[in-house]
Amino acid sequence: MTNQFKTILSSALLLTLTTVSQQGQAQQVKGNARYVNTFVGTSGLTDPKILGYELPKGWRAWSGLTFPGSSLPNAMVQLSPMTKYQPAGAGYEYEDDRIVSFTHTNKGHWNLGNVPILPMSNPGAKFGSHFSHKNESSAPGFYQVYLDDYQINVSLTSTLRAGYHRYEYKNNKNRQILFDLSKALSGVSRWNIEQIDKNTLKGFQGGENIHFYVILNTEIDSIEQKNPGQKDGYAILHLANGSTSPVELKIGLSFVSADNAKENLTKEIGAKSFKEIRNKANHTWEDILSTVQLKGGNEKQKTMLYSSLYRSLLWPALRSDVNGQYRDAKRNTSKADFNYYTEPSLWDTYRNKDVLLGLMSPKVALDVIKSMKDVGDKTGAIPTFFHGDHGASSITGAYLRGIDGFDVQATYQLLLKNANVPGRARPFLEEYLAKGYISDPDVERPHVETKARAGVSKTLEYAYDDYSVAQLAKKLGDTANYRILMARSKNYKNMFDPSTRFMRGRLENGSWVKNFNPQYPYYEYMYREANAWQVSFFAPHDMPGLIELYGGADKFEAKLDSLFTIPWNPKYIARNVETFIGQYCHGNQPDHEAPFAYTLIGKPEKTQKILDHILNNLYGMKDGLTLAGMDDAGEMSAWYVLSALGLYTFSATDPEYLVTAPLFDEIKWTTSTGKLLTIKKPSKGRRITGIKMNGKVVKGYFVPHDLFRDGGLLEIATAQ
Repeated sequence: MTNQFKTILSSALLLTLTTVSQQGQAQQVKGNARYVNTFVGTSGLTDPKILGYELPKGWRAWSGLTFPGSSLPNAMVQLSPMTKYQPAGAGYEYEDDRIVSFTHTNKGHWNLGNVPILPMSNPGAKFGSHFSHKNESSAPGFYQVYLDDYQINVSLTSTLRAGYHRYEYKNNKNRQILFDLSKALSGVSRWNIEQIDKNTLKGFQGGENIHFYVILNTEIDSIEQKNPGQKDGYAILHLANGSTSPVELKIGLSFVSADNAKENLTKEIGAKSFKEIRNKANHTWEDILSTVQLKGGNEKQKTMLYSSLYRSLLWPALRSDVNGQYRDAKRNTSKADFNYYTEPSLWDTYRNKDVLLGLMSPKVALDVIKSMKDVGDKTGAIPTFFHGDHGASSITGAYLRGIDGFDVQATYQLLLKNANVPGRARPFLEEYLAKGYISDPDVERPHVETKARAGVSKTLEYAYDDYSVAQLAKKLGDTANYRILMARSKNYKNMFDPSTRFMRGRLENGSWVKNFNPQYPYYEYMYREANAWQVSFFAPHDMPGLIELYGGADKFEAKLDSLFTIPWNPKYIARNVETFIGQYCHGNQPDHEAPFAYTLIGKPEKTQKILDHILNNLYGMKDGLTLAGMDDAGEMSAWYVLSALGLYTFSATDPEYLVTAPLFDEIKWTTSTGKLLTIKKPSKGRRITGIKMNGKVVKGYFVPHDLFRDGGLLEIATAQ
């Protein structure tokens, strides 16, 4: 370890511990929740040596894009500070020094950021206040900041569907509250706000189409509205003078109606105090975080583990009300006996986060599947996200792990339709079915933004998705479809060019794309947010077949070695394709399985060396708050959690886990079935020399999901 790195690590650890200390003082957080630093991921990565290139002028790396505010697990409400409105971000950036509002929805990146509210005191013509991180703190289900320009201390907490604001004004005259309803991270089509009585409001913000209902503990003197309902409009509440107590604002949300928003608020907060709601939020988080207990590891590793576990459990987000109503995929009001959730960010999360959600919160995972089926019933297809058809993996993987309380036959039929019927689920499916691959045009001078079919990525991912549906077919006894889909799962081989030993784009006539540079990244040409290096090791469902394509284990190993050693060209700049070890990109998802591939050829020590570098150097960088890439609804975080605990979902469809050396000496994991899974690594070494499951030697490096169903003891022997 270099002296420079020791200094960086020491500084990061000091900042992390300082922030955690502030959180503890703010809320007296105990248990594992005290390790959660909600600011992790809010700081931008700037070091070109880590990024792989110099940031162009005006760019901010898409590192983290998380939010630090209050949320319960998978809640409708994420009540968080906003430092700027922009479509490519989470709204809060740690380097900023002004807060412009507190918003009530957040995914951690992109869109949402709805119903902005800001307490003000003598604001003048410009809205927003400077703040200092010295006067800011947070914990799971809690956020606090002092607004310097307004001299207001703001505290926030939340329930599943409601937010609770507490404002301590230094000046108790001319107290105001801004409803900046024409703004959000996503577009706002229209808005309205209406006073009901002396301390009650209701309103609506179009775009995401959110209704809200507000109750204040103080009287409203008047409402000032500028350009009501318009794109540059806003409303300001002028509060009545006379009270010196903190102003408390309780707000319920609903995607159905203002009446439902009122009911959500009444049922979840009602007459409860801020302290009661805050304590309940903390207890909710502690209940789930305490299921994983650690021995060993340093403070930074514990902070990163529990902070990552926290972020892994924020999305998908609840969308149904306490009365069971929700707005369905057809924008109609529906009602169900399950909680309706947003669609998962499947392209990002299928590979690990959706599995982790099922392990930690199986009821949520079940309802997410029911929600996806509801979308399928209304639209004719199980939803996909961004790229690929990975609902197949998430649903099949959950079912094979015992999450089976849904109509599996009807869901299976929808997945079969996705796989076989051309439509919105799988673009270019006709060509895939006819040829076994998806082509791209031969572009003379392709560049990062070249628009095409991303045929290599689609073919590889559809092949994996076919494998996933095939496993469900097998489980359900559909032998005919099992055989068809398993044959199609080999289609990834059609993209392998033996002359270059890369997955390479093909033309419609079957020949190879001529302008081929395996190091050059594209967004939609041949590859999706990747280059040839980063997708050429993707066949998690058939690694023996992939290894054979390369000419056997030795040649496959040599190619993997090159992936991690050939330097990235700093002239190749594609936002979100960043943070490299050689050509391997940890800042984005497409090659996140690659480090584990060494283990499949009997070289786990090489896997472990790369994992340790990533775990220790690419999470909590710079100021202790920086991540290697966009957290993408918790996928980056879930990668850390599973890798740090030593059980990775190499093929998320399959109910098994690849064993690596955990960062901790002992892990006691109380599973969702109430059983205890104990993982022990007594030696300080990082090279695995043996694995035992319940006292029996494990052949190979995979262990079954039985450990989470039945509990047990996993012993991992290591050496230096």
